[in-house]
Order: sequence, then C-alpha cells, then structure tokens
Amino acid sequence: MERRLLERNRVSTTVYLSVPGGSLHRCKARNLSAMGVFLEIKSLGLPAGTVVNLVFAVNLGQTVRLHRRKAVLTHVTEGGAGLMMQGRSRVQPSA
Repeated sequence: MERRLLERNRVSTTVYLSVPGGSLHRCKARNLSAMGVFLEIKSLGLPAGTVVNLVFAVNLGQTVRLHRRKAVLTHVTEGGAGLMMQGRSRVQPSA
C-alpha cells in the first residue's frame, strides 16, 4: 500500500548530501516529489531521523541551478536512502 502523500516522479539528478559537521556525499536522486526523495547512495551509517542538508544541482542547459533543502532520513536500503523534505531554506544572494 502506497503511503506517500504526493506521487513521486522518476528523475536522474545529482544531489549533494551533507550532515552538519560531517562530510559531503555526491549521489543521484532516482525519484522525487515536493515532500520526499530517494537517493542512490552507499551506506552512510546514519540512523533514521537524522537531519541532513541536500543540494540539488539542476541542469538547465548552459546554467546549473542549485536548490537547497533540509531533509530527514526516513529509511535506508541496500540501494539507497529515502528522505522526507523539511521547510524551504532561503539563500541570500552574494554581493
């Protein structure tokens, strides 16, 4: 039985995952909705409930746009990790 509130769409987008105070991991998003994402990533050794930072690198042709989100690790499998998005983070433009 499907428990998601919103349908996820298949994607192939580069995502950078970091844990506050930890290292940066490059991975691929395989499905995505406004509320969640599944990332192909090797074991992180993190428990469910861990809050992480995500940076989505969206290729727009000659431009790559970065979208930053906080997310909570909800489950880990051999193939990757499922995460639930938290509120939007606003990035101030640099001067």
